[in-house]
Amino acid sequence: MILGLSLSACGGAEGGNRAEQLALDIRGEYLEMGGCTASLELTADYGQRVYEFTLDLQYTKGGETVLTVTAPEDIAGVTARLKDGAATLEYDGASLETGELDGQGLSPVSALPALLNAVQTGFIAEVGREDLDETATLRICCRDPEQAPGAGVETAVWFDLDTHGLVQGEISVDGARVILCRFTQFTMEPATQQEG
Repeated sequence: MILGLSLSACGGAEGGNRAEQLALDIRGEYLEMGGCTASLELTADYGQRVYEFTLDLQYTKGGETVLTVTAPEDIAGVTARLKDGAATLEYDGASLETGELDGQGLSPVSALPALLNAVQTGFIAEVGREDLDETATLRICCRDPEQAPGAGVETAVWFDLDTHGLVQGEISVDGARVILCRFTQFTMEPATQQEG
């Protein structure tokens, strides 16, 4: 596995080595998990329009990802189901903006699977410890190794240093943040015997 690391935010080489190892440990935990549940606030920025949603997430590795809108109230209950690259929306007389944010299929519905994919398989370009609000976190930034910082798609994720749960995630396209996810609850589920 190739790692490109920016150690400037890691406290020098020794701090950088610990941050690198922690990033690899966290990646391993996310690769081995059977799924996760989460509650989060998602902001999708289309440039001239910004949408905010509160969502519940149920992710099953190798199975279905279910996102249920809990706010705003007028679309609460809208449910997106993603499996094998296909997405379906379930709703009763409501519609949810799911247009592309990057010209390559990134939408509010696909943002959470994209974050989890970056955690599990993305090229780690930067690692550093940061305080986010009052939580000590490890920030990992993934991007195409052929791209310069700020070019193309970049995914940054912040993990709680104690629990390794997701605290925040961002997806940027050419330096502009298009997705911001703030997790209010995150629980990893262990893999079942059948998955192993």
